[in-house]
Formats: sequence, structure tokens, C-alpha cells
Amino acid sequence: MKTIEKYVFSSFLTSFLLAFLVLSFVLTIGLLVQIVGLILDGVSSSLVWEFAMVSFPETMQWTIPLALLVSSVLVFSRLSADSEVAAMRACGINLLAVMKWPVLFGLVCTLTGMYINNEIVPRGHEVRRNLKSSVTVSSGLSALQPGVWIDDFPKVKVYFGRKEGHTLYDLIVLDNSNKKIDRMFRANKAIVTEQGRDISLDLFGLTVDPLDEDHPGVARMSRYPYVMKDALKESSYTRKGKDFNFRELVAKIGSMKDEEQRALDRLVEMKKAAAPEGTEVMLDDKEVRSVRREMKRNRSKMKVELSKRFVFAMASLCFVLVGIPLGIRAQRKESSIGMAISLAIAMGYYLVVLLMISLQKTYSIHPEFLIWLPVVTCFALAARFTRKNL
Repeated sequence: MKTIEKYVFSSFLTSFLLAFLVLSFVLTIGLLVQIVGLILDGVSSSLVWEFAMVSFPETMQWTIPLALLVSSVLVFSRLSADSEVAAMRACGINLLAVMKWPVLFGLVCTLTGMYINNEIVPRGHEVRRNLKSSVTVSSGLSALQPGVWIDDFPKVKVYFGRKEGHTLYDLIVLDNSNKKIDRMFRANKAIVTEQGRDISLDLFGLTVDPLDEDHPGVARMSRYPYVMKDALKESSYTRKGKDFNFRELVAKIGSMKDEEQRALDRLVEMKKAAAPEGTEVMLDDKEVRSVRREMKRNRSKMKVELSKRFVFAMASLCFVLVGIPLGIRAQRKESSIGMAISLAIAMGYYLVVLLMISLQKTYSIHPEFLIWLPVVTCFALAARFTRKNL
């Protein structure tokens, strides 16, 4: 590496690291809020740490490309404003040689992003969802907060004035589990325990209105056991496209054709079961088209998910290629304009990607191909701007 190349690349790398740290902090503020909330809810430190470790890599698919864009524009706009680019040209130094190392670094970041997006982020999605489910079960009691109505339990609303450990005071329970009557429990205190997925409330000094459907009046009791069924029921979770790694996702897309035939076979079996014995059962064109249309939607969603991972990773290389010539073209008084233009390009890049993700079920427009439009546009702009600066 020549001296001038080393000088430019070291400045670029320093700016990238600073921008990466700042952007990472900004984008992880929401994550920090969630972590603090889990700590306040009494979740174990091991679960909190695991939650943080699987959530952070997802932000890197945004912070790395944006940090490369910011560092490219800032460093090369400063070189241009200080006439260092003009001095390089006067000395016969090829601009492509100066751009070489930042572009290679952007390529390394792109390859890193492909690995993160295809292996780490999918695993993080699945682990984070499972962690959320386990947190809901393990911290069900500590998550109860005084002074607010809690309607997270099935067909039951709970309110209490204060809490000491597992004892709740000034408790109100609205029970809507019986379709014929709604009951209200008011208790001076309640001792809370877990019984599997149920929450058991041992109520003291309470009134019940009504007692049951045969006794509509108010009843007073010194003690009454009340159980909220399935209050801590763990929700089932089915893996989605974003939970598959690269090989699993490719295999899933390849097996879609077989899944279509299996769906048609299941539909035939269902019609056979409903039809009289000995009756020949066939699917009409409408039923076949409906199944195939649903399979095409699912296939389109999987293809868009696969393309999205590579497009997000390609943003690193695209932003370096576009940011360097934009920075060079910016004059001393126009550096803010160059930054605004580069940020507009970044916003346009991600807006198109998000638009194609929202249209992933509209398989007729092939969003899995249109999602690559920002990459093609950035390469075209980089080729034009770079040629004008040579």
C-alpha cells in the first residue's frame, strides 16, 4: 500500500469506526429500553444477556452500510475541500487507486453482511421469539404492575393497589369466563402462586358480585381460592421465512412445488371424507387455482426474503461506490449538500427495499427481482459519477 493510499484509507477507517459506534448506539436505544424493562420485571440476568446478544446483530445490517456512506462522503469531501484531490491529480495519481482500498473494505463488509443476514440474524429472530415466550412464562408474577388494569390474561382483568412479593393488596378481578354472567371479585389481599400455566389467587376479605348464576346477589367471604386458567399459557410459534438460514431457505423454496401437490392431495382427501362412499371426487378449476395462488404467494414471500438479505448486504458496497464520488464533487461550502444527497440516496435505497417487502405477496410483479433495483441504480450512478471525477 502506497503512502497516499494508506493516508486516505486510515482516515476512511477512522471515520467509519466513529460513525459505526454512534449509529449503533442510536439504533440500539430501543433495545436498551426493552432490556431495562426486562430487568425491572425481574427477569433473570442470563435471559436478559441472551436477549441482548441475539438482538444486536440485527442492527448491524443497517449500521455498517450507513457508517460506510457517512465516512465515504465526509472523508472525500474533506479531501476535495482541502484541494488534496486536485493535488493528487496534478501529481498524476489515479483516483481509482485512491478509491481502491475503501471499495475493497466495502466489499469485505458486504461479504460480512451476507453472512450476518443469512446465518446470524435468522437465528437471532428465532431465539428472540422463543426467549420472549419463555420470559412471559417465567416472569408472569413479577410482570404484574400496581395501579393499572391488566388485561393480558384470557377473559380476566386484574387491578391491585400495591404489591409486596407475591402478595397483592386492594385487588379487583373482573371475570368474563362465564358466558352467562360477569363476576367481580374485590379482596383486601391475595397471595399469588403459579400452578403450571395457571395463576392461583388465595383471596382474603373479599366480596363477590354475583356469587354465581343461581345467586345474583353480593356475597361476602373471609377467604376464597380463585384460579385463572392458562394465564401463563406459552404461545405456540411456527417458524417463518426470516427464521431460516440460507440453506434452509433455499431448500424451502425448492420444496414449494411438492407442497403444492400435497395441498391438492389434502383437499381431495377432505372432499372424499365429506362425500358419500363410492362417489368419485375431483377438484374443480377454481379450487386448483386457489391452492396454486396461495402457493405462489408463499413462494414469492420466501424469494423476497432471500433477495432482501443480499440487497441489504450489497448496500455496503453500493454506498461506498456512490459516496466517494459525491464527496469529491462537494466543494467547501457544499459539503452539507453532498451529505444531504447521499442520505437521500440511502433513504431511497431502503424505501424501495421496504416497498418490495410490503408487496411480497403480489407475485405477478416479481418483487424478488424488483428489490434489486436500488443495487442496479447505485452501480449506474457510481459509474457515471466516478467517470466524471477521473
